[in-house]
Amino acid sequence: MGLLRQPRFVTSVFVDWGLRMTSDETTAKQRKFSRIIVAYPFALIALAFGLNLFAFGVQPAAPSLPTHAHLAALSVSISLLLANHIWLMTSTELTRLRHNLHATPEEWQAAGTNEREASDTGRSELKRRHNAHTNATENTVYFALLALPSILISASSLVIWVWFLAFAVGRLGHAFSYLTGKDGLRGLFMTVSLTALFGMACYLAVALFL
Repeated sequence: MGLLRQPRFVTSVFVDWGLRMTSDETTAKQRKFSRIIVAYPFALIALAFGLNLFAFGVQPAAPSLPTHAHLAALSVSISLLLANHIWLMTSTELTRLRHNLHATPEEWQAAGTNEREASDTGRSELKRRHNAHTNATENTVYFALLALPSILISASSLVIWVWFLAFAVGRLGHAFSYLTGKDGLRGLFMTVSLTALFGMACYLAVALFL
């Protein structure tokens, strides 16, 4: 009987050992990704700082009216951001229509149904679009706060065009990849738009101290 029980005991030992190995590996991966997450913004700041300093050049800040080139870059980027907003807004409403979802309690009542009866897929897709819209709004606020002073300190047209356009294109790409579930592409476009924000911030900081 003892011989019959031994394999079970040995199996349980190896199962426990395997679980501990899995747990240890998970912890190691979490630590690795934690370091990457912490280092990520600093790496982008360093990249943006280097591009400003060595590729574009930083001019001392001198208050002035925006040039035609500055206004053109601002107009193009705002148009692209507005297109992004309209796209997200339209996609959200189409998702509601496709999955019979509603925005207010009054709409649910008028439709003779309630939110609990909505499909999981519909709720998930609607949440995806809400998250994408929230992310776009949050980043656009920082863009506006950085873009305004950037066009009032005599920054070069090249710097303005590069950072403004990079941010707008990054947001469009981020929205597309978010809605289509392309995580790798979403990370790439998020990096582009964040680098643009850091680029504007670094340029302003350096220009003010030159």
